[in-house]
Amino acid sequence: MKHRTKAGRMVRLFSCLILLANGAEAEEEKEKIPKHWVEEAEEYKKGYSSRRPITPDYERELVKRIREHILATQQGEHSDYQSEIPETGVEYEMIAIPGGSFLMGSPEDEKDRNLDEGPQREIEVSDFWMGKFEVTWDQFMPYAVRTSSEIYTILGTPRNPENAEELVHWVSAPSQPYTEPAMGMSMEDKYPVVNMSYHAVMKFCQWLSLQTGHFYRLPTEAEWEYACRAGTTGPFSCPTEKLSDYAVLDPTQTREAYEKVGTKKPNPWGLYDMHGNVMEWCLDAYLPGYGHLERKDPMSIPTQRFGRVIRGGSWYDTSEYLRSAARWCSTNDLLMQDPQLPKSIWWLTDAYWLGFRLARTKEIPSEDQMYQIWNSGAMHEKEGDKVFQLSP
Repeated sequence: MKHRTKAGRMVRLFSCLILLANGAEAEEEKEKIPKHWVEEAEEYKKGYSSRRPITPDYERELVKRIREHILATQQGEHSDYQSEIPETGVEYEMIAIPGGSFLMGSPEDEKDRNLDEGPQREIEVSDFWMGKFEVTWDQFMPYAVRTSSEIYTILGTPRNPENAEELVHWVSAPSQPYTEPAMGMSMEDKYPVVNMSYHAVMKFCQWLSLQTGHFYRLPTEAEWEYACRAGTTGPFSCPTEKLSDYAVLDPTQTREAYEKVGTKKPNPWGLYDMHGNVMEWCLDAYLPGYGHLERKDPMSIPTQRFGRVIRGGSWYDTSEYLRSAARWCSTNDLLMQDPQLPKSIWWLTDAYWLGFRLARTKEIPSEDQMYQIWNSGAMHEKEGDKVFQLSP
């Protein structure tokens, strides 16, 4: 599954050079991973509970090194591109989304409108990139299964972490899923990945960022709606009567599974499956309305496990849930079948309709911001969390 590439060798070379630049002594030049990282990973092997922090202490240093890599390597014009994941050789495509302003939310007279879709607010979005397609199993699973029965899966580091000389292995990876992730649906190439937690999605973005030298994350809710609308103002980015040509949906409540990405027509900006197929995680915490939003590039980092924005509608839904302004909110119902205590921070058991797509910004955030974004899913449900309903 793992194919060595020139890009992958560059990542490993970079890891070594950064360590040397940080003042490693000459006799320690062969040590690519700091000793205290190894010691901390060994401590995590002794047990796992809701009382132990999900994010290891060395994560700060890891994020710093990844950011230095991104600053040193990111370049190029704001244009569409096709690339590959260096560790695996699996391809992915990004569409350059031009910045601009739009009315976020739905007008009061829109059919099937929900109260949390307003009041409409003019929002300005900067240039960014959006995944042409939803992330697929062949892109995600090499990240998820790089842990095995011989590898400790809480942090995603080998049982003998002193042998894990490549920095990429120190990005946390998922534990074994409690149930079959696709719930019997196809996990072949080009089918959208589902049932992964917000935390798992963010760590995948971090894993990919380290390898490519580009900063990847989930799209903010404003970026998502702006890209979905693609300059349109109606309920959908296509004529309502032609929605089935552009979206995988379930108007008769009889569909049994999703379809491969890109089987329908794209929206005006070349993005596929923005309506339907699978719902998509957004970066933001769910808030019931838009009055709080900043006018330019709004972002609301979540502060609790549930209550995070989901957009787009799915193969399981009728048309009203696929509207450009329609919103959904994550709740603990997504883990109903998980009997573990604490419940998994990596996999969901009841979200076989929920996936994600990548976003990339032109501006590189600060180290603190990057750390916060990639680790904002690293939390368990706790007493005092606000309770949200499953649907808007």
